[in-house]
Amino acid sequence: MDTPTSAGDSGDSSTARIVARSSMIDSIRACGLSSLSGVRIDKEELRRKLLIPQYVRLAMQDSIKKKDVDGGDHHFSLRGSDDIPCPENPMVVFINSRSGGRNGPILKERLQQLISEEQVFDVQDVKPHEFVRYGLACLEKWANNGDLCAKETRQNIRVVVAGGDGTVGWVLGCLGELHQKGWEPVPPVAIIPLGTGNDLSRSFGWGGSFPFAWKSAIKRTLLRATTSPICRLDSWHLVLQMPGGKVVDPPHSLKATEECALDQTLEIEGDVPDKLNCYEGVFYNYFSIGMDAQIAYGFHHLRNEKPYLAQGPITNKMIYSGYGCTQGWFLTPCINDPSLRGLKNILRIHIKRVNCSEWEQIPVPKSVRSIVALNLHNYGSGRNPWGNLKPAYLEKRGFVEAHADDGLLEIFGLKQGWHASFVMVELISAKHIAQAASIRMEIRGGEWKDVFMQMDGEPWKQPMSKEYSTFLEIKRVPFQSLIVSGE
Repeated sequence: MDTPTSAGDSGDSSTARIVARSSMIDSIRACGLSSLSGVRIDKEELRRKLLIPQYVRLAMQDSIKKKDVDGGDHHFSLRGSDDIPCPENPMVVFINSRSGGRNGPILKERLQQLISEEQVFDVQDVKPHEFVRYGLACLEKWANNGDLCAKETRQNIRVVVAGGDGTVGWVLGCLGELHQKGWEPVPPVAIIPLGTGNDLSRSFGWGGSFPFAWKSAIKRTLLRATTSPICRLDSWHLVLQMPGGKVVDPPHSLKATEECALDQTLEIEGDVPDKLNCYEGVFYNYFSIGMDAQIAYGFHHLRNEKPYLAQGPITNKMIYSGYGCTQGWFLTPCINDPSLRGLKNILRIHIKRVNCSEWEQIPVPKSVRSIVALNLHNYGSGRNPWGNLKPAYLEKRGFVEAHADDGLLEIFGLKQGWHASFVMVELISAKHIAQAASIRMEIRGGEWKDVFMQMDGEPWKQPMSKEYSTFLEIKRVPFQSLIVSGE
């Protein structure tokens, strides 16, 4: 009989191929023990490579502050000499000072010393979309007006994100606006992991935790971010249509919208309420529904209410695990509470398979308490719940080998807490359900008043109705995001 996984199976290496990595390797890489670890990096030389000319960065800063593309024009008229040297590798950095172990403030200060204050943004003060709509737009304008430094900076600029998966996804989503405007090239993104899970960072070789030897490691990270090759990453558009009401505590990546663009080729059965609320967002790593999202939701609220508990990734993971035990996931076979029963009671799933235009309903296993649609091989702090599947098993199930840019999501289920625990330590694989190019979920309340969902580690509580269904649809975004490889 075919077995789904094999530790000995391996494929050809590639910068675009995503490989699950062990925590030890992640820690070593995060500490800066990479191919650059023996290279002395001169601080002034690094600054020269990264520093945007003063008049350009001040113009971008004023445009962002005033929320006006023309807000920094006077700096260009005062620039003086026309032979100002252009930067080799212009860079801006976004930091989420609330991510993970709260290392943002000290890292922000260090980066401002290495580059400049105007090129380092805290997302609490400058939102990524403000940088794109005003800062980059200012650069785009003056590049088109013939300013050589603005043109070179716009052409070569790269972005570093210091934060967790949610922050990285936020920045990638805002940069995606450039595709819609036709502003090329779109800056690629490198990552400094400050979150708890850091699965996007792990997937592209940037490590799984904030480095202990961070002062020297940050210089190496910046140097790698300037020269490393670029990988492609699928992104996924999520549309949520619900009966009149509000999403409780929506993540920043989930925005209200007036229209719900559900696929019309799949008809909605039953009545539709007169009033609908619609939301949309984008994710890069995973979407999940069920107990894992409920635990994440509780952890996020606890961390925000008692920030002194969030002293680092290890502490966060201990609190996360303890909170999971208190939610009853490990006792679901013994509990009659309908909120802890399988998702089969409330959920119907349709998918489109690869190169297929027809929707197909797939069964929801009655045993699963959580369903995940995964884009990368890293989930839950570097685990690979989909597993490294043997070719014979892939053929038998009609699956293909999973990659981050293959236009497919891997859908799997987690049962009670004990099953999830064995999956997370990679003793077994998760419950394989399907691979899909598009997904439609229909959720109906019954005894359930709400259900928990999350995108890339950003959870929310979704209210449900007994009379009407809530619909959630996931489709691939037509363009791919660009990530700098940390290898």
